[in-house]
Amino acid sequence: MAIWKTTPTLEALNSMNAKTLVDHIGIEFTEIGDDYLKGTMPVDDRTVQPMRLLHGGANVVLAETLGSVASVLCLSDMTQQSVVGLEINANHLKAVRSGKVTGTCRPIRIGRRIHVWEIKIEDEVGHLSCISRLTISIIDRKVTE
Repeated sequence: MAIWKTTPTLEALNSMNAKTLVDHIGIEFTEIGDDYLKGTMPVDDRTVQPMRLLHGGANVVLAETLGSVASVLCLSDMTQQSVVGLEINANHLKAVRSGKVTGTCRPIRIGRRIHVWEIKIEDEVGHLSCISRLTISIIDRKVTE
């Protein structure tokens, strides 16, 4: 059974990121399952650090992107609620020098006001390079007149 309250197409998810950091560094949503969201990110000049290894901060951007979007997809009413990140951590386990990495986001807990996500980031041969946990707060949108 799917956890999503809204299930957009991959095309819709990818188009909403036009002209954002997500677009700039090449993150692309690639798969939506019943209880997971996947996306890829290139390991290139936009995402490496001076030693030419995938930058830890780029991993965190991928993790937060996947978890934040997953939380949005779990909202019952996107006109009344929004999501904001509370905390993220990342353990960088294996260096990646080239190619693409793939992040897979799965829920640890989806509550009424707090969502917690686990994001595993793997290299092209499936080696775990980073594991992250993201905590999201569900907030009420402020009405502006």
